[in-house]
Amino acid sequence: MRRKHGRNDGGQLMECLELDSSHFFVDSDAIDSPLDIHLEFNSLTVAKAVPDHSRYSQSGCSNVPDPPPLPGTSYGAQRSSRNAKACSRVLEEVLDSGDKLFQEGYQADLRVLADGGSEILSHSCVLGVKSPVLRAMLEEAKLKHGLPCIRIPGAPSEAVRVFIRFLYSSRFEQEQMKKHVLHLFLLSHVFLVPSLKTVCIEQLERNFLAPDNVVDMLQLARLCDAPRLSVICTRMIVADFKTISLSDGWKVMRQANPSLEQELLESLVEADTKRQERAERIEENKVYLQLYEAMEALVHICRDGCRTIGPRDQALKGSGAAVCKFPACRGIELLVRHFSACRVRVPGGCGNCKRMWQLLELHSRMCFTPDTCKVPLCRHFKEKMQHLGRKEETKWNLLACKVLESRGTMSSISERRNLSTVKPTDSCRMVPI
Repeated sequence: MRRKHGRNDGGQLMECLELDSSHFFVDSDAIDSPLDIHLEFNSLTVAKAVPDHSRYSQSGCSNVPDPPPLPGTSYGAQRSSRNAKACSRVLEEVLDSGDKLFQEGYQADLRVLADGGSEILSHSCVLGVKSPVLRAMLEEAKLKHGLPCIRIPGAPSEAVRVFIRFLYSSRFEQEQMKKHVLHLFLLSHVFLVPSLKTVCIEQLERNFLAPDNVVDMLQLARLCDAPRLSVICTRMIVADFKTISLSDGWKVMRQANPSLEQELLESLVEADTKRQERAERIEENKVYLQLYEAMEALVHICRDGCRTIGPRDQALKGSGAAVCKFPACRGIELLVRHFSACRVRVPGGCGNCKRMWQLLELHSRMCFTPDTCKVPLCRHFKEKMQHLGRKEETKWNLLACKVLESRGTMSSISERRNLSTVKPTDSCRMVPI
């Protein structure tokens, strides 16, 4: 295992151990604990508690009707479902009436003028209720041919017609929405129609955004106070910055709005930093998981024995045995054999032996039964803990906590909370391997 260097506590903890963990992989086992509960009752108590109905069997009460269903049964659910369907039908009828009123222009009292000289007959009460901006325009409207007129410039007449229809019935044709989504988005912002604005933003997210227009859409979203669309555009630019930075929209934005370019570059740097930190955390978690699997394999070898190594009182399986359920067992077996036969006596010692010493000390931090534990030197390291400094003690305890958390071996939620809130001066409660 290569030594990991991180900027957080996890990077410092990795300096405790240097293991070659290329073989450490283990799957968790399911634990079944069936409960067999047997209840005994006092026969006299039961006889008194349960009345005897046998004397009523011959009494002429055989035609008593069944009791009504209890509250909250399927009857109530069916009734609620029928009520919801009835409400839905009523809502559809109301929307149909609004759409029909717009299409027929029955008793219309307002003319809406659009670009190109087209006129749309409308009802001032509907437009005034749906949009406060239109209400203010209606108060200053001038008469034309006996009807007040208002003008909605800057958008095609078909887009204005779709906009007014939405005010009546909240309905639109999908093809018309795709064709005029940008104009409708601007109209919804100018005339303060939040429901239409939400629909337009959803359509823009699904069908309109592309690398060649995302920079323009970002600027439009900021002008029209659409924070969700702005965030989506920013994420899209950061994710495909190499392509989007070559687009014409980016080049125009650099000249017209250099502060936005600087902000996007800062977002790119921040995203890269978070991506690197996330990758480092993933690698650290892999190391902690490999250490946990190594602890399991070490206990397995020292307690049960495996292919060619184990305690004296256990029968070994032999080198031709089936694959062990502990994938890290092979690597730990080779390390234990080397540790028992190594005769290196040079300054600094043997690297493999150092790893074995560190594994043994880490196990002692996670073991609750040193008196009966069969892992060598477990009790020795338990006694050594009492003479360590506070800084060294805290470092080992935090490492043991992270190794346990990597596999989710906490025996209860309360223990998991204790480990997540451990302080540098506290000792961490361990769960035995």
